[in-house]
Amino acid sequence: MKFAADLLKGRVALVTGGGTGICRGIALALASVGCDVSITSRSMDHLEPTAAEIARSGVRSFAAAGDVRKPEDVEAVVSQTVEKLGRLDILINGAAGNFVCLAEKLSPNGFGTVVDIDLKGTFNVSRAAFPYLKQRGGAVLNISATLQLLGTIGQAHASAAKAGVDALTRTLAAEWGPSGIRVNGLAPGPVEGTEGVRRLTTPASRRMIEEQCPLGRMASIEEVADAAVFLCSDAASIITGVTLVADGGLWLRSARALANE
Repeated sequence: MKFAADLLKGRVALVTGGGTGICRGIALALASVGCDVSITSRSMDHLEPTAAEIARSGVRSFAAAGDVRKPEDVEAVVSQTVEKLGRLDILINGAAGNFVCLAEKLSPNGFGTVVDIDLKGTFNVSRAAFPYLKQRGGAVLNISATLQLLGTIGQAHASAAKAGVDALTRTLAAEWGPSGIRVNGLAPGPVEGTEGVRRLTTPASRRMIEEQCPLGRMASIEEVADAAVFLCSDAASIITGVTLVADGGLWLRSARALANE
């Protein structure tokens, strides 16, 4: 246990994309430090097992299906969360979509779908949560990436979307700070054991990541979740408008790695 078990006791978090992958890890990490957690994604099949695991941590859990691309879905999920759990203090914007495709082969629909989920979805949920977050002050954490920090081949759509998320993070931090709301980003690189690494990398590229990364390995879901807990806690009370990269320093050497590849 890296944090006190009651670090976020009495607070309520909503995690989009919270049924699987990194965001599932963040949801469980928040629960482990006393936070009540609501999770959402498009399918209840992804949510129910995680909601049950959250409840086993001894906190309250809630799960609701919703599509972050649809403002009406988002409004319903946020209002249901507050109705069931009483308040909203923390928002994790983690719903995302991605695939590998060169720009010349990328359809307008494919590009737009990723932007709709990653960027517009982040805005939709943040906007819906704002009236509740400003009641007591709170924290928004937008899950970004490192793709947009370089010209990542096959990732024009995701890079554009995540660059927009980073810009949105800074703007909302400036606008919402007077309401007591901190807005930060968290940018994982490749994370071991995730669907993204399975689908978007090959054995050769994974070996290259380990060779080029200054710390010699990919991050774990637990390590990314720990960074999320920190940014959402009072330990980060003066931090806002920052997107923290959590990738073992890989992005510092990725240009050379791409050249070698």
